[in-house]
Amino acid sequence: MQQPNNMEIPTVSIQEAAPLPGNGKFHVRLVEGFYQNLRRATSWPMLAMFFGFVWLKIDGQPAVMFDFEAHRIFLFGLELSWYDLPILAGIMISGASLLFFMAVGWGRVWCGFACPQSIWTWLFIRIEDFVEGRAAKRSKAEDKKLQGFTLLRRILKHILWVVLSLATAITFSGYFIPIEQLINDLLSFDASLFSLSWIIVMALLTYANAGLVREKVCLHMCPYSRFQGVMFDNKTRTVSYDKSRGEPRSHKRGALDNAGDCIDCHICVQVCPTGIDIRDGLQAACIDCGACIDACDNVMLKLGKETGLIEFYSEEQLNVSISTSMNTATEAKYNLCSVPFTSEATKSSANDLSEKNSTPSFMSFRLFSYLAIFIITLASVFYGLQNKTELIIEIAKERGSLYQVEGSEVCNNYQIELEAFSKNLTRLNVHITHETPSIPLRLIGPKEVNLTEQNNTYIYRVCAPKKYVSSRSEIEFSFTQQQFYASKKSTFLGPK
Repeated sequence: MQQPNNMEIPTVSIQEAAPLPGNGKFHVRLVEGFYQNLRRATSWPMLAMFFGFVWLKIDGQPAVMFDFEAHRIFLFGLELSWYDLPILAGIMISGASLLFFMAVGWGRVWCGFACPQSIWTWLFIRIEDFVEGRAAKRSKAEDKKLQGFTLLRRILKHILWVVLSLATAITFSGYFIPIEQLINDLLSFDASLFSLSWIIVMALLTYANAGLVREKVCLHMCPYSRFQGVMFDNKTRTVSYDKSRGEPRSHKRGALDNAGDCIDCHICVQVCPTGIDIRDGLQAACIDCGACIDACDNVMLKLGKETGLIEFYSEEQLNVSISTSMNTATEAKYNLCSVPFTSEATKSSANDLSEKNSTPSFMSFRLFSYLAIFIITLASVFYGLQNKTELIIEIAKERGSLYQVEGSEVCNNYQIELEAFSKNLTRLNVHITHETPSIPLRLIGPKEVNLTEQNNTYIYRVCAPKKYVSSRSEIEFSFTQQQFYASKKSTFLGPK
């Protein structure tokens, strides 16, 4: 019997992912730089829109409001009905596809630059830094007893946090309840229990998320950090550390000749809002805010070195950097051995590799796919807005009797309810037609309706000659005003 060959399973070294930051409290060090200025240029307009749109009026109507009581959605001069909710679904789908487009191209830039959790967290950190001092001072104060000015600063910080949380909650509620009415009710202590409960819950959530929990939301509550890896490919540019240039790390003093550019100052860790070390590689906790890039660039400039040790790099670009570094090391080895060596071939090979592998992110097929979905859904939204529901017509037949015979005529009673979602619709002319145009119909009821009145429910009686009436046929109510036309069909019943 032939013995099977003994084959050993090859050993593969797997680099474990960096652990998530611990539950211990850490203080974020504020930094200035290009990406922080870009983040503020993105977040401050969004904050201005959030706190400003709730007060903005267009033709006497709120610019943005979800009015549950009136069953209306106000969107920058447009009045949408609940029948137009697919338009809002299209807006959310287009927003999601734009988010995926950004994720495939540049990682979690939404999280770092525009996510409300990040924006409010930075606001709370700014308040903390202004009241209690910089991160190093706050860290030292943690080990001291709270007393005197330290206690007063801590109390003042939490008071400002509460004020900002209440302002956020009231503003958010103003998108569902008219803000003037809400403010007046609060000032006169006449607000409903539901409104007060909603504001308190929203304020507590804002206070907890941005002031106390902070990075835990990004690490454990946000689903995007869990599936972001599915969105990435080797062309996705995320905040990355160039190990080929930075390693081996060494402090500035007594650095070896072969030391990398990283001086292990840990400033990149101190400025990270989620408390990670970007030098450990791509991590789920990284929100691509660019704070570590600005911090590292500031250090490199002080040392007189080239910036970009930490930057938005793709996997392809980092692989090119490693290949170039290996070629440079090989060239140096041959030069040290005094062996004739032409570096042009190596440089040409490195340049070819760089040109081949550093394909811009926008050349990715996946990126184009998400962009195409975004464009298609956005076009669908605009089409839906152009064809939105302007008049809702509800027709109900009288339940008491199916029909009435009056002499030579058969009559049916109808209750019609109209609801307009356009400020231009004020008076409508009402007409009635039969599915057979030759059959005459007599409409008993208002021939013109005024939609500005509070009660838009009308009773109509439709009669037709008995000799033309079948047991069941269709009639159509039409409503017109100049160029506007809307209609809805109903059933006309008669004797068999």
